[in-house]
Amino acid sequence: MGKTLTGVPPREKSSRVWVRLLPGLGACVVAVLISLGVHSLVPSLPAMTVAVALGILSANLPKVRTYIRGPLRPGLTFAAKRLMRAGIVVLGLKLSVVDVLGLGWAAFGIISAVVILAFAGTYLLGRLFRLPGETPLLLAAGFSICGASAIGAMAAARRARHADTVMPVALVTLCGTLAIGVLPLLIGPLALDPIQFGQWAGASVHDVGQVVATAQVAGPAALAAALVIKLTRVLLLAPIVFLAGMGTRRSARRQGQNPENEVESGPLPPLVPLFIIGFVAMIGIRSLGILNPDMLQIGSIVQDVLLGSALFGLGSAVSIRDLLSSGLRGSLVALLSWILIAALGYGAVLLIAP
Repeated sequence: MGKTLTGVPPREKSSRVWVRLLPGLGACVVAVLISLGVHSLVPSLPAMTVAVALGILSANLPKVRTYIRGPLRPGLTFAAKRLMRAGIVVLGLKLSVVDVLGLGWAAFGIISAVVILAFAGTYLLGRLFRLPGETPLLLAAGFSICGASAIGAMAAARRARHADTVMPVALVTLCGTLAIGVLPLLIGPLALDPIQFGQWAGASVHDVGQVVATAQVAGPAALAAALVIKLTRVLLLAPIVFLAGMGTRRSARRQGQNPENEVESGPLPPLVPLFIIGFVAMIGIRSLGILNPDMLQIGSIVQDVLLGSALFGLGSAVSIRDLLSSGLRGSLVALLSWILIAALGYGAVLLIAP
């Protein structure tokens, strides 16, 4: 039997790794089940939002925190990184190119403009407020495209540290939750009909689950309109991550690093991360119309388990004390970005309206 450099057989080493991961992964499964249960009892609370909240809560309760930082940490970190990418792949099954084309090219162009302007505006706000490292870019991806999933994808393309994703995920989740309560209150003052309100929610709310929770208060027509607009935004995840990957490699060349070889900092990610290729492949499969409703339902459940586990893992790394002491500038950027994309989304609705 072959051995690794440490003298341990590969199979034995692999089994040891999984033994370390299992407690944290088990905690993720329990958290997902609780989140889905809460969502079934209170539909206005998206399961993914509950999963993040449970993670943050567990990280800040004194007795539970000991286990979160100890035996559960390896599995929680694995979920936050690896299961997030797997969940993004399955997310592609929600998207059909046929639905997007049904909007018409003019509407598609308007929605694309909203994403680009929201991305650029949030990034500039982050730089203006001197947020550290890749935080401006991660916030821009999360607020303009699809919340925590976009943050995970952008972090992979930019080789951001896991710790750098914690604050952006917390902020995009909090602002998305804020939208669930605030946007429905503006239906009357803005004189929006159900379709227009659904389009506004789809254009301006971050996570897919939060879009559903926001739009459903105005009825099924609003929900249908919201999902088409929202999933069109999600479709833009692939090209934006592709451009981010190109930026990573260009930066490496300027610093004298060969992007084809490993160096001290490790190998660069591929120009298009493998999970983004999987995401696009799932869009193609959905667009072919070969999957029946039962298969799509199974895919939706798998997506909830994967992304819910990842979001619980990310939330479990959030320290409220650290967030309050060092995250005030980030919170202000997030609030301004939330207002920006809400305004851009409202403008898009007025332009799309016949």
